[in-house]
Amino acid sequence: MKFIQIKNCYKVYKNGVTAIADLSLEINKGEFVFVIGASGSGKSTLIKMLYREEKPTKGNVEIGGINVGKIRNRTVYKLRRKLGIVFQDFKLLPKLTVYENVAFALECIGMKSSEIRPKVLKALEHVGLKEKVRSFPNELSGGEQQRVCIARAIVNDPKLLICDEPTGNLDPKTSQEIMNVLDTINKDLGTTIIMATHDKDIVNRMKKRVIVLDSGVLYEDHEKGSFKISETI
Repeated sequence: MKFIQIKNCYKVYKNGVTAIADLSLEINKGEFVFVIGASGSGKSTLIKMLYREEKPTKGNVEIGGINVGKIRNRTVYKLRRKLGIVFQDFKLLPKLTVYENVAFALECIGMKSSEIRPKVLKALEHVGLKEKVRSFPNELSGGEQQRVCIARAIVNDPKLLICDEPTGNLDPKTSQEIMNVLDTINKDLGTTIIMATHDKDIVNRMKKRVIVLDSGVLYEDHEKGSFKISETI
């Protein structure tokens, strides 16, 4: 099932830089896809177009049949409620506990407290932090903080989880632990995951689909790829 469809997509910024050029690709529901490439290859722009931080200059970006680029600015929040997004920097609220940080995502959409608690505990269980519900962010390691961010991203059962360099600030061992969490979410929950990364070791170890961008163009697309295919760019 074609869950994400990008058709003849271009993104040209106001300064004249073409970040994405005639990009077309399809991603099936439940796939785990790495997006790699050198700096300036268009990875971040592609990721931003998926959660509608950027709009394509030309062409279509569709998620679950919804043309993301055509959504009005005032209704973008409705799209993002259906997505999970994990960034390199954790963006946790320092004065809230682990439980409160994850619950906050549901409180913002007006969910009842009686519905929030089981969802939060389930999400924290998925990332292995159920025993840390009363801890504050400054009491956690970097890996644990990123797990909280993942729990927050999946608490509303999104069909798509977008990860932008989620291991960028973590050491190799912790990075692999985070990848194990994401892999489990993908397999157990069937969540489609798209992850932009520079981490060669992770890409080579995971053997997932790898999309390589070069100057905004789809350079290579391998079902079970590695980072080696990008070394000629």
